[in-house]
Amino acid sequence: MSAARRGVRAVVFAYHDVGVRCLKTLLSAGVEVPLVVTVRDDPKETQWFASVAATAIDYGLHVLTPAEANTPALERAVADLEPEFIFSFYYRSMLGAPLLREARRGALNMHGSLLPKYRGRAPVNWAIINGERESGATLHYMVERADAGDIVDQQAVPILEDDDAREVFAKVTVAAEMVLARALPLLIAGTAPRTPQRVEAGQYFGRRRPEDGRIDWRQSALAIHNLVRAVAPPFPGAFTDVEGERWYLHRTRLASQPAPGSAVQLFAANGDCFIACADGGVLELLEAANARGRIDLGALAGTLAGLPLRLV
Repeated sequence: MSAARRGVRAVVFAYHDVGVRCLKTLLSAGVEVPLVVTVRDDPKETQWFASVAATAIDYGLHVLTPAEANTPALERAVADLEPEFIFSFYYRSMLGAPLLREARRGALNMHGSLLPKYRGRAPVNWAIINGERESGATLHYMVERADAGDIVDQQAVPILEDDDAREVFAKVTVAAEMVLARALPLLIAGTAPRTPQRVEAGQYFGRRRPEDGRIDWRQSALAIHNLVRAVAPPFPGAFTDVEGERWYLHRTRLASQPAPGSAVQLFAANGDCFIACADGGVLELLEAANARGRIDLGALAGTLAGLPLRLV
């Protein structure tokens, strides 16, 4: 019997690719979605992800884009719909207790990490920065504390050595769809597992800012490589100043090329550009840009052939 025939109704708060794929998962299962609450796209932000609003409109669903989620007006609108479930799929605000109470059978969130690891903001970016070899998606019940409710299900995905944040996020999106599709029949039947989480120090991570992308050349080659791929476009990018000019390093790779000395420097070898790091490790520089656009690394290698650049 389909979810619709059984009268399963859910209000969805959603944004981004995870929001689109999880909304489609609910609809494919026959869940009635009388309201989708999403976020107005920011014209200052690069829109590299799918639109929840456009998807909902395509399915003929009612859409709201309030500036603030936790308002008496929205709480009343949700209450009037008498949803069995409320789902939050990468929605950009936490839902307060009055909203959570309107879900008769539970309010659940899809988080982009393997909880309890990487609670909070930018979990994919932080996982890459910290050199994790896997991430994933976790479906959990919402409580007043962020990402702290009982876990229903989760799915791991690998993080490869050269994966950037966009590539990992694509894997996490698929993991989220898998988790929801697997858990939804159990939620509807009332047999979904609930595994309590322990909240411990060091599990929460904060929002990242563009200025957090500044490269610290005292770090190891691996740490710098992890930062570069964690904030590569469409994120703000890892950057450094080279002879007074801001350079963004968009793609690097750990290299076996020997360093020409002990200094941290940008040098050329065999027509390619490399960076000698403080720990003796070397990175191959594969993509970079400045205020004028993409840097021609072939031409740069020619200028560096006899005159490496010190990096500080």
